[in-house]
Amino acid sequence: MWSEDVQTLAVAELRELQLQRLQALVALVYDRVPFYRDRLDEAGVAPTEVTSLDVLAKLPLTSKYDMREVFPFGLFASPQADIVEVHMSSGTTGKPVVGAYTRGDLEIWGEVMARTLDAGGVTSDDIVQVAYGYGLFTGGLGGHYGGTTLGAMTLPMSSGNTFRQLNTMTDFGTSALLCTPSYALFIAEYAREQGLDVAAGPLRMGFFGAEPWSEEMRADIEAKLGIKAYDIYGLTELIGPGVAAECTEQNGLHVFEDHFYPEIIDSETGEVLPAGQVGELVLTTLTRTGTPVLRYRTRDITYLIDEPCACGRSSRRIHRLMGRNDDMLIIRGVNVFPQQVEEVLLRVEGVEPYYQIVVDREGVLDTLEVEVEMAEALFSDEVKVILALERKIEHELKLALGIAAVVKLVNPKTIERSEGKAKRIVDRRTVTAGA
Repeated sequence: MWSEDVQTLAVAELRELQLQRLQALVALVYDRVPFYRDRLDEAGVAPTEVTSLDVLAKLPLTSKYDMREVFPFGLFASPQADIVEVHMSSGTTGKPVVGAYTRGDLEIWGEVMARTLDAGGVTSDDIVQVAYGYGLFTGGLGGHYGGTTLGAMTLPMSSGNTFRQLNTMTDFGTSALLCTPSYALFIAEYAREQGLDVAAGPLRMGFFGAEPWSEEMRADIEAKLGIKAYDIYGLTELIGPGVAAECTEQNGLHVFEDHFYPEIIDSETGEVLPAGQVGELVLTTLTRTGTPVLRYRTRDITYLIDEPCACGRSSRRIHRLMGRNDDMLIIRGVNVFPQQVEEVLLRVEGVEPYYQIVVDREGVLDTLEVEVEMAEALFSDEVKVILALERKIEHELKLALGIAAVVKLVNPKTIERSEGKAKRIVDRRTVTAGA
């Protein structure tokens, strides 16, 4: 495997390496990042007191809101002259989060993304098509650096222009595809419309992330594209894709622990939870020097798996994401994650994997409506057949969510397709003054 000596370190050796790197990290941010110096002083922890990994729980947590407050340069731990690349989040809900990279950081990024691809079976003999967006979004260049570091022929397609994506896939014999899972399904749909059988070609594997997706969606992608679909994980705040990835065992995502230290906390109390207990994922960068981050609250819900993996990697794994506690919908007092809705829809025959969750408020009561595309074969059926399917899905959703939802089947191809992250939620509720 790629970097086998590091990825198979004995656990005791890995923990010692993590401690050394954590000590260096805390000393670095205390010396060079006033934001962290103030936070560490408030917590009463000096760099010299980081004598064990247990001290990590005493260090301050960092949120996306903290990072926005010091936009754009407030987390830089290296001189601007040493920063060679910058990426940012979309900033759709406020100021964007800035990630700055030194040359060393870019080497780390290429390394962890090479591990990501290698974990799914990519070698230097493969042809990797990167259909994540290039630019300030981290997906495209993250996948690109991974492919070139591994020595694979790398096609920097970026997202969109699906006709050209498929032509390139056919012309060059693409064997590995990188994009969002929703775009993978769109590629499969478009190929079918064009009479192309992607599953008959050399494409063998796909690496999908940047948005939540379920096991049901994985099965759908694998069936339609004829590939093995791997879940990958990363965040702009940490480095981009390359924080964790599935191996061929597909029993959780290996965190590349020599570079990122994982914790699971109780979102309400901040208490660190043991392996196997569900909570919020918190990550610390151990080696990044451009914008290092202490204990970043990802808002992603999962749990740690510390049992050995059959692949031989010694790092802990995270279970595939179970949702987020900041895009979680609270409807009539019930917590609802979009993934729960998706899992139900993908089990139902007669509908396509394109849907939108619409939340509204009538008087003082929240309403939940799920719009989902019917399959073309169903489109010509009688109204009573369509109504019966709507009632069936409503029943399944109530069992899964614990609350009632209205299901509206819509005509094929009426829900907007996405070449990046799909927009799944429309929340029309408004909060009145004093509420």
